[in-house]
Amino acid sequence: QVQLVESGGGLVQAGGSLRLSCAASGRTFSSYAMGWFRQAPGKEREFVAAISWTGDSTTYTDSVKGRFTISRANAKNTVYLQMNSLKPEDTAVYYCGAAAPFGSATMDARDFGSWGQGTQVTVSS
Repeated sequence: QVQLVESGGGLVQAGGSLRLSCAASGRTFSSYAMGWFRQAPGKEREFVAAISWTGDSTTYTDSVKGRFTISRANAKNTVYLQMNSLKPEDTAVYYCGAAAPFGSATMDARDFGSWGQGTQVTVSS
């Protein structure tokens, strides 16, 4: 399994931007489909965005389409989540996950075998 470490969270005002990073260990990072999920207090973990192992396919939950962008830099073993036009309802702990090798961009949490420890994102109104 791949080990993941998220960073880039913080406190931002509504309308602001943050870029989350997820650094992965292991030489096989480029073969994993990757994704971002989030969990707000008292709520279930929910899907945010995913990217295929090739990087040419992405998918997003409806509430972040047009505002968030997932990307990957295989040479740096890193996946990113650029978050623009942030809203208070985006406040959550954001988790990075690694899905099956050579997989497509998947929204199903059951497809993810490795998770990071999470990074807190707080958007003030």
